[in-house]
Amino acid sequence: MADRAVTETDAIRRHDPQARGFASDNYAGVHPEILAALALANEGHQVAYGEDVYTEHLQEVIRGHFGPSAEAFPVFNGTGANVVALQAASERWGAVICAATAHIHVDECGAPERVGGLKLLTVPGEHGKLTPELIDREAFGWEDEHRAQPQIVSLAQTTELGTCYTPEEIREICEHAHERGMKVHLDGSRLANAAATLGRPMREFTTDAGVDLLSLGGTKNGLMFGELVVVLNPGAVRAMKHLRKLSMQLASKMRFVSVQFEALLAGDLWLRSARHANAMAARLAAGVSTVDGVEVLHPVQSNAVFARLPHDVSERLQKRYRFYFWDEAAGDVRWMCSFDTRQEDVDGFVAALREEMSRS
Repeated sequence: MADRAVTETDAIRRHDPQARGFASDNYAGVHPEILAALALANEGHQVAYGEDVYTEHLQEVIRGHFGPSAEAFPVFNGTGANVVALQAASERWGAVICAATAHIHVDECGAPERVGGLKLLTVPGEHGKLTPELIDREAFGWEDEHRAQPQIVSLAQTTELGTCYTPEEIREICEHAHERGMKVHLDGSRLANAAATLGRPMREFTTDAGVDLLSLGGTKNGLMFGELVVVLNPGAVRAMKHLRKLSMQLASKMRFVSVQFEALLAGDLWLRSARHANAMAARLAAGVSTVDGVEVLHPVQSNAVFARLPHDVSERLQKRYRFYFWDEAAGDVRWMCSFDTRQEDVDGFVAALREEMSRS
């Protein structure tokens, strides 16, 4: 039975595999090279809960990208990665300073606060980015027992608005935070897209810039499932393996998370996929910018395009291509590209947008 190739299934394809949208890079399927890696790891038995050979080798891959002290902890999803990481670097009375647009604040259903027990201290930032001056709006009160204690600064790279920090900006923030006794967490669900834009290795704007720990994304870059918490500064965290289990993020068949990251990171698949997604977003931004009445809202520095257009146009266009409103009252929308977005998808969308705008 173990040697028999499985060629049949009772499952039925229930979608059009040619369909593409611009709602989220999570809508994309699994990269063929990732599927091949999963099949490679599938035969036979391996020790469960992370004591398998794939998870062991993943540590070497991660150290190659982030330095000799880096250690990876596979988890199921991005919210889990963020909550576990923030808990590991803080005390029960701790608070996290983040941008008002940060994913941990806007899109995680209160998990850092309700599950992690952490107070989020939010500040506004231009194009979703923090600065030392903005951090100082909430970085105070460490001797006040009535106030949650700021212990972590959490950045996102790329930001929730698709923009990138330079290595120099992250280094400045890290130095500023460390001088005040705070640690720095980086939400890197689209870290590969930032590396593709910056043309810099990931280590240069994480470990070398002073980041203490990282949530490293995979699902948005072609994985089936799984993210990583990467500890860059071992002295900044505690009890990671216990917190991972307590937070229901310990995968029993962890080899299937780890082998995906090996396939993604051991070669250049992570960068190839991110570069392609970014290039498609740049093509999309260039195309929609030629349509009268459409305003691109933020610098396009990754695989996201944010735009403002008439509400009725968006509603009609959504019937042809899936995408989401970002701020429905203002008419703001978000369009995302992925590793499998095609030029013809982008060009077809721009043509449809132009057609719908002409009907306004």
